[in-house]
Amino acid sequence: MRLHPRLCCACLNLLHARVWIPDTEEVWKSAELTKDYKQGDASLQLLLEDGANLGYKLDPKMTNLPYLRNPDILVGENDLTALSYLHEPAVLHNLKVRFIDSKLIYTYCGIVLVAINPYETLPIYGTDIINAYSGQNMGDMDPHIFAVAEEAYKQMARDERNQSIIVSGESGAGKTVSAKYAMRYFATVSGSASEANVEEKVLASNPIMEAIGNAKTTRNDNSSRFGKYIEIGFDSRYRIIGANMRTYLLEKSRVVFQADEERNYHIFYQLCASSHLPEFKTLRLSSANDFLYTRQGRSPVIDGVDDTKELCTTRNAFTLLGINESYQMGLFQVLAAILHLGNVEIKDKDADSSLIAPNNRHLTAFCELVGVTYQDMAQWLCHRKLKTATETYIKPLPRLQATNARDALSKHIYAKLFNWIVEHVNKALITNIKQHSFIGVLDIYGFETFEINSFEQFCINYANEKLQQQFNMHVFKLEQEEYMKEQIPWTLIDFYDNQPCINLIEAKMGILDLLDEECKMPKGSDDSWAQKLYNTHLKTCSLFQKPRMSNRAFIIQHFADKVEYQCEGFLEKNKDTVNEEQINVLKASKFDLLVELFQDELKATSPTGQVPGTGGRTRLSIKPDKSREASSKEHKKTVGCQFRNSLQMLMETLNATTPHYVRCIKPNDFKLAFSFDPKRAVQQLRACGVLETIRISAAGFPSRWTYQEFFSRYRVLMKQKDVLPDKKLTCKNVLEKLVQDQDKYQFGKTKIFFRAGQVAYLEKLRADKLRAACIRIQKTIRCWLARKKYLRMRRAAITIQRFTRGYQARCLAKFLRRTQAATIIQKYQRMYVERKRYRQKQAAALAMQTILRAYLARQKYTALLREHKAVIVQKHVRGWLARCWYKRCLYSIVYLQCCIRRMRARRELKKLKIEARSVEHFKKLNKGMENKIMQLQRKIDEQNKENRSVNERLAGLESSYTAESERMRGELNRLRGVEEEAKNKANQVTSLLEELEKVKKELKATQQEKKTIEDWAQTYRNEMEKMVSELKDQNGLLKKEKDDLNRLIQEQSQQMTEKMARAIAEETQQLVTDLNEERSRYQNLLTEHLRLEEKYDDLKEDIALSLNVSKPGHRRTDSTHSSNESEYTYNSEYTELEEGSRASEDVTRGIDTSLTLKLQKRLTELEQEKQSLRNELENKEEQYQRARARDDAEFKKARGAELEYESLKRQELESENKKLKHNLAELRQSLLGNAATGAGAPGSPAYNVLLDQLNASCEELEVRKEEVLILRSQLVSQKEAMTHKETMTEPSVFVEDVSKLKDADEIKQAYVGLKDTNRLLEHQLQTQRRTYDSEVESLRGELQNVKEENNRQQQLLAQNLQLPPEARIEASLQHEITRLTNENLELMADDPTASREARVIILRRMVDLMEQLEKQDRTIRKLKKQLKVYSKRIGEMGAVQAEGQTSPGQMVDEPIHPVNIPRREKDFQGMLEYKKEDELKLVKNLILELKPRGVAVNLIPGLPAYILFMCLRHADYVNDDQKVRTLLTSTINSIKKILKKRGDDFETVSFWLSNTCRFLHCLKQYSGDEAFMKHNTQRQNEHCLSNFDLAEYRQVISDLAIQIYQQLIKCMENILQPMIVSGMLEHETIQGVSGVKPTGLRKRTSSIADEGTYTLDSILRQLSAFHSTMCQHGTDPELIKQVVKQQFYIIGAVTLNNLLLRKDMCSWSKGMQIRYNVSQLEEWLRDKGLMMCGAKETLEPLIQAAQLLQVKKKTDEDAEAICSMCHALTTAQIVKVLNLYTPVNEFEERVSVAFIRTIQTRLRDRCESPQLLMDTKMIYPVTFPFNPSSLALETIQIPSSLNLMFLTRV
Repeated sequence: MRLHPRLCCACLNLLHARVWIPDTEEVWKSAELTKDYKQGDASLQLLLEDGANLGYKLDPKMTNLPYLRNPDILVGENDLTALSYLHEPAVLHNLKVRFIDSKLIYTYCGIVLVAINPYETLPIYGTDIINAYSGQNMGDMDPHIFAVAEEAYKQMARDERNQSIIVSGESGAGKTVSAKYAMRYFATVSGSASEANVEEKVLASNPIMEAIGNAKTTRNDNSSRFGKYIEIGFDSRYRIIGANMRTYLLEKSRVVFQADEERNYHIFYQLCASSHLPEFKTLRLSSANDFLYTRQGRSPVIDGVDDTKELCTTRNAFTLLGINESYQMGLFQVLAAILHLGNVEIKDKDADSSLIAPNNRHLTAFCELVGVTYQDMAQWLCHRKLKTATETYIKPLPRLQATNARDALSKHIYAKLFNWIVEHVNKALITNIKQHSFIGVLDIYGFETFEINSFEQFCINYANEKLQQQFNMHVFKLEQEEYMKEQIPWTLIDFYDNQPCINLIEAKMGILDLLDEECKMPKGSDDSWAQKLYNTHLKTCSLFQKPRMSNRAFIIQHFADKVEYQCEGFLEKNKDTVNEEQINVLKASKFDLLVELFQDELKATSPTGQVPGTGGRTRLSIKPDKSREASSKEHKKTVGCQFRNSLQMLMETLNATTPHYVRCIKPNDFKLAFSFDPKRAVQQLRACGVLETIRISAAGFPSRWTYQEFFSRYRVLMKQKDVLPDKKLTCKNVLEKLVQDQDKYQFGKTKIFFRAGQVAYLEKLRADKLRAACIRIQKTIRCWLARKKYLRMRRAAITIQRFTRGYQARCLAKFLRRTQAATIIQKYQRMYVERKRYRQKQAAALAMQTILRAYLARQKYTALLREHKAVIVQKHVRGWLARCWYKRCLYSIVYLQCCIRRMRARRELKKLKIEARSVEHFKKLNKGMENKIMQLQRKIDEQNKENRSVNERLAGLESSYTAESERMRGELNRLRGVEEEAKNKANQVTSLLEELEKVKKELKATQQEKKTIEDWAQTYRNEMEKMVSELKDQNGLLKKEKDDLNRLIQEQSQQMTEKMARAIAEETQQLVTDLNEERSRYQNLLTEHLRLEEKYDDLKEDIALSLNVSKPGHRRTDSTHSSNESEYTYNSEYTELEEGSRASEDVTRGIDTSLTLKLQKRLTELEQEKQSLRNELENKEEQYQRARARDDAEFKKARGAELEYESLKRQELESENKKLKHNLAELRQSLLGNAATGAGAPGSPAYNVLLDQLNASCEELEVRKEEVLILRSQLVSQKEAMTHKETMTEPSVFVEDVSKLKDADEIKQAYVGLKDTNRLLEHQLQTQRRTYDSEVESLRGELQNVKEENNRQQQLLAQNLQLPPEARIEASLQHEITRLTNENLELMADDPTASREARVIILRRMVDLMEQLEKQDRTIRKLKKQLKVYSKRIGEMGAVQAEGQTSPGQMVDEPIHPVNIPRREKDFQGMLEYKKEDELKLVKNLILELKPRGVAVNLIPGLPAYILFMCLRHADYVNDDQKVRTLLTSTINSIKKILKKRGDDFETVSFWLSNTCRFLHCLKQYSGDEAFMKHNTQRQNEHCLSNFDLAEYRQVISDLAIQIYQQLIKCMENILQPMIVSGMLEHETIQGVSGVKPTGLRKRTSSIADEGTYTLDSILRQLSAFHSTMCQHGTDPELIKQVVKQQFYIIGAVTLNNLLLRKDMCSWSKGMQIRYNVSQLEEWLRDKGLMMCGAKETLEPLIQAAQLLQVKKKTDEDAEAICSMCHALTTAQIVKVLNLYTPVNEFEERVSVAFIRTIQTRLRDRCESPQLLMDTKMIYPVTFPFNPSSLALETIQIPSSLNLMFLTRV
């Protein structure tokens, strides 16, 4: 691996070149050349890193020049083959830098993954990491065991070839953990093909195998003491279907012996730690220190491991794999028996025999546990049976041999138990599904060498020789295939072939052959076998050697190192013999499990119980072959032979698969976290073949670049003229100029291949070119900065001068201003003194004048007031007298008029009485009686009104007069009091004058005292002024202190306010966070519920399929089955849901709270009594008919008066009818006249009034017409009946009477009778007149009631007119039902006996009301038509007049011609009616078969939602709860079905998300809740649901919308996921900013935009497509914002996660690229108006990570800035980015370990999650803000393309 001397000379000819030199402690040490090297120099002058100088001697005879060191930018690479110089020190240093500095434990070395055990739990194996590596190329991500597993999984699917992952390494290197993580990856990524959770079972085998096969050693706390190969089977869809395990070479000796600081297998310690459990009492176990087999290592406890919990884990794994509790207890019995057997003490009986003491408690426990007799086991533990040809002897055993036999039996039982468990684990993992392919995971021991190496180490190293040979051949094959694929010339690479060593071991007469031969010898021994080895191989094979100081050992030169093996124990371990009598005793056991273990005892078994030829799988035979029971020992295969056969099978399996290699390295022997021992590392690197891989790569062309990558990296070395359109030709031309030696590189089809060191040379040229460019840039910038500084200083000097001169000028101006101000102050002071003196004099004069003038004014006012009051008194007295006279006169006049009118009235009455005696007059008088009565009534009403107004005026005058009188009396009394008071005051004046004199005297004395007081006051004033000045000073200080205190209080209050605001904001934020978490938790539960529903549906389908499996034989299938399948499925689902919803229907049926439903319930009760009432009614009618027959005579007497009354009524109605016709004609004429003059134009007030009158008149006209027709029909029928009777009876009687009245007496008597009859008739007429008057009064009262009822009915009618036609009848009926029910309830409360008749009346009136309502509807429609005709005519007349064609007179006189009235379309109420049998068709056409693309383009957004809601409105309108329920249920199920079928189509999911939200908004908008009706129009409020409260269904639909939203997010994530990493990280949006570094053997995805790669533009186009699709579908803007926020979160999270897992992306230039890409995303948000949706904040972690890549990372200030800047990143993420930071150019520096420690220290107090990666599966909780629609439902048109012709608009 030394470099060629000429290359070394060329490279070392420069000063300060860095090299590697050997070192005893660190293996390799770095040094720097301080003196140029010349050919032939004997030594090199080097400078070590610690500053010491060293002279490194060179051997002139040998080429021992030191290795060159790689450039710093290549150190820490992911792939060791990417290093320019490939040699051992470079590999060791790269691993050390990655492990110690970057905390990276995985590194690629070509096809090998090197894994260094960190001895610390790292957070890099979670599900988020698995998801990050899933689907990624191996070279795209940082090295990881998951990357190897993903590569194997991907190649299995792509190449249809089985794969193998070979994990090797010495004990403690982490092989088991690596294999376990690989299996976990497969289980997580692939899932299982059935519901049996096979992947969980595969993972559950790990704790079982670790418990029975792993143990603590000095090198590892969980060391695997056996090798295993696990085949994980996959089906054709590459899902796990099962697994199979093969085991190799279990270390049985550990069962009976452990070295210091080691333990037995974990299962024993787990049982001892759990011995206190009740179920383990029968095992008689105790502490591990009480048993020989568990206390020899003197380390029964592992730090941090709870054996009790581990046993629970093991038992759970047993249960999961189908091993029940009874079998588990059986296994534990056998294990406990082994521990008791180890404690059986064997004593010496004599020199050649031994014995076991009677009643040994441990042997007793052993026998009880395994079910054998104590005597037999004690006998054969101390004796053995010898067989000869004729006799059998029983020979006692010495104590040592007996102890060995006991231990052999323990090992044999444990081996059988181990094989039994492995077999049952395989049975649990086997499956009936056909295996399509598999991935094998080989966890096998690495190369081992100890101070004492025995048979186990020999087998282990033999296996590693075979694996190394396979590895070398595979590496060589890959190199050869790469060169041939690129079509470059290559020569045969010489590599180490270890076939001679393998032949030494396994060939004929090899070591194993001689060992088997010696085992067959009767007296064979280890010494004789050693001599045979010496004689056979010592002189013939150079790889075999004999130690100098031993005759019982031999040395083999393995590929890794020389190993000395001790021959002692080889034969015994190879034979693996057990006392046959002991086995027979165990076979006779009563313990079934133990018998099952030894059923195949006599079959040839391996140490692990494997039968050759079965692939390492053990099989149990219930009936063993008796013919083989007597087979002798020579037919058994030895352990070595079996191991060789199983190893040969393993190699055949590996050769038939594509291998992937994982080499585990143990960094130190003390299990210290992240501690690296170079000696141990180099030893293992040599042993595991990593350096051999490096050597093979270095012998050829280790560095490989694609043409595009080379052009991108070394574009700076090219001139503009060198750049050609063909990149390949450009690279060739440049390389020919840069590298003269053509042998140093080769051009392939797609890559350029370089020899070792050439990339370093090119990097040096590139760095020199960049350095020169940097110097030029620095020179220019420094010049610019210096000039800028000079200009700034010059401007500063000028500014200082200007300000100085200005200051001087301001000082002069200030002096002048002060002089002028002093003069002005003096002037104003003097003026102030004079003005003050003047104002004092003026004030005194004014005070005197004021007092005098006030006195005079008061005197004058008193006189005027008295005169005014006297005038008022006179006025009121005179007025009262005049009114009294007027009232007397008026009373006299009225009395005189009354007397005269009474006299005239008596005269008139006398005349009327005379006229009234005549019947004819009475009849004439009655003709217009009704009209006269009405006129008189009106006159009486008018007179009453006038009387009331007169009385009111009179009462007002009387009240005013009374009030005025009272006021005048009060005023008079007051004046009298004032007069008396004035008299008293006059008496007091004299006394006051006397007192005035006294006061004047006192005033003089007071003035003298005042003078003295003023003097004292002047003195006091001076003192006070002095004191005030002092107080002012103190006040000023206090004010200052007060201001300071106020300012301090304000600051504190402001701080408190800010603190409270922050606290409130934090609390609000916390509440919002809690709300979002709760909402997210609820939506996650919905997601889980949806997942369980889907799983349940799948299970139902599977069960249905299993039940419907066709019987053998041919059966025809209906051709219509496929077409009707979806409909049948939906029908079945709909039926199930309908049946399942009946229970809830019954529950909700009784929750009706409205009055209408209560009344309906009451009506149903009344309906139950209907039949009984009908029967009773029939009985009443029969009784009525019989009573009617009896009353016919009396009826005939009164019939004449009734007929007369009816005729009067008819005449009245006819006159009223004529009057109404006349009014109607007048209205028409007035309408025509108004239209002619323009006053009645449509919309004017007069027009509206006339139309109202017209409507009222027409309605009254129709009513009167109907009444007239009814009365006429009744009169005609009655007249006919009366005429018929008269013609039948009266003529005959008249003839008879005339014939009889012949005499005069008879005539006289007849005349007298006639007079009596007339008097009788007159009396009857007066009686009828009184009856008529009383009836008129009652009719007037009824008429008033009818008017009120009519008004109320008109109001109801006006309200009903606004309702749909179908709703009018129902609303009127409902109102009448309510009224009648209330009356009924009142009647029942008042008179229960009358309630039955009231009910019959109510039912009849209901029928009548229905008929009346129908009649009113017809009348209204007729009047509407007439109104339209009139309005049209008015419009035509107005238009004619506007055109001036005719005059108004002509228009009025013009006759009205009939016109054709077009039929106008019906007014729709926004409802759709459908039949129940059409519901399936509705759902099918509107949901299941609807194409979103056509609907979105051609129809209004949300049309399906509107149609469904309009159907729902009609079901609510007709009060059909079953129809409402089935429609909602079928809609929800159909949406779920279409989403399940086409859930991966973004347009479908977006379309139904929009429609589901719109349907939800419609349910809210038209629910009738005031909160949702605020934004509705009046028309929309009329469309509200009236019968059902669908709040519960709103919640269900909201949950459905949440599920659709989550499905939409998943769909978008699946589309965006492949674009994000390529577009955001790999693609160079800014070309030339980041150079591509060498990639090594692992191909990295190119960052150059090829045809197939995604760019940032691809992401932006996809985002725009998402946005436009949602907008087309009419998605709510708020919901679009939430979707965009989730999209940006996914982009940011995936980008950041990949950044954290890719070392090659963590550089300064990549940070710039990321920030530019983020700015483009923000620009997209601005263009779409979505900056406030919160999407930008989701990118904050990514932005801060990009900033972290670009900021300085050296000083403590930088650390502080980073901590304050990266608040959105966790500590783990910040540290990870700093560890991964990799310079792309030499001008960048690595982040020091000390700086990272400083960051960690500063961020120690952060309370945050330790999770490294962001959760890309996290979905923000979604909300659906209420968004009402302004679209009117009645305007929606249904296109024919939807095939919904069966829907009827209502």
